[in-house]
Amino acid sequence: MKPVFNLDPKYRVTMLTREEWTREPGTPPVVKGIVWFTDGYRTVEGTRAGVYTQSVDRRLSISLGKHATVFQAEVYMILACVHETEAQDRPEKYV
Repeated sequence: MKPVFNLDPKYRVTMLTREEWTREPGTPPVVKGIVWFTDGYRTVEGTRAGVYTQSVDRRLSISLGKHATVFQAEVYMILACVHETEAQDRPEKYV
């Protein structure tokens, strides 16, 4: 059997400008689907990351040890958002 690869993206990332976020209170109207908020930070104890979404009232927090960078923490949590969305079998196509 010949392997088949489906490289079509399942998700699209929308990066909004400050003006788009501050134009009106609440979620900007250009956003569809689930809105996740990520935060990666480093302390003397190590690097931590977290995500939150009001859409499905979900919060995740994880410790990544002393050697991970803040960038790695942010990317890891974006992947966690995608995993959570897939695990819940959400119909939204936008994350």
